[in-house]
Amino acid sequence: MAATAPQPDRFAPAFRDELSRLMRWRRDVRHFRPDPVDEALLDRCLDAFRLAPSVGLSEPWRILRLDSDAARQAARANFEAANAAALAGYDGEKAALYPRLKLSGMDRAPVQLAVFCDEATPQGAGLGAATMPEMRRYSVVAAISMFWLAARAEGLGVGWVSVLDPDRLCRDLAVPADWSLVAYLCIGWPEVERDHPELEEVGWERRAEALHVEGR
Repeated sequence: MAATAPQPDRFAPAFRDELSRLMRWRRDVRHFRPDPVDEALLDRCLDAFRLAPSVGLSEPWRILRLDSDAARQAARANFEAANAAALAGYDGEKAALYPRLKLSGMDRAPVQLAVFCDEATPQGAGLGAATMPEMRRYSVVAAISMFWLAARAEGLGVGWVSVLDPDRLCRDLAVPADWSLVAYLCIGWPEVERDHPELEEVGWERRAEALHVEGR
């Protein structure tokens, strides 16, 4: 496709306002209704991966959908073990708050995806990754962010489960040795809608009031 000249007014103010509202409305969803997600709708959201930026145009994301009981049980057991270990690492006020946190939607989310980075992909010929190989994983994160916004625009909720042992999950799912886990995503229809992070609501942490940018 041929390049076109920049168009500073390409998007109307109303669109920019809606985009800002979408980014504010994007929440890390943990409470899901069990209703199924239409396959065409899910595919439409997953198409956002194809639009995402990637270092050297390497497109290193690899996505596994966990549908079988065995795969989901392995992931759930992984979470429960990691969650217990995490709780043991806290004391005082955080230890009292931790059991109140809903850190996984694995129990009800109808769609669950494990997203990996192919660290050995030949695509892109290593451009931009020779000096910073972590850029491949950053590319996967950028793609997940685009998928997340696409899903929320359709009304779907997405929850990123990070209380996991990534090496154990890779073994349990028998993925190639060069794949590294980036995200375990729970996807479905939100049971409740929140304007603020749940962690803020329960008193775990507060969002910074302003962005601090330093100059050099």
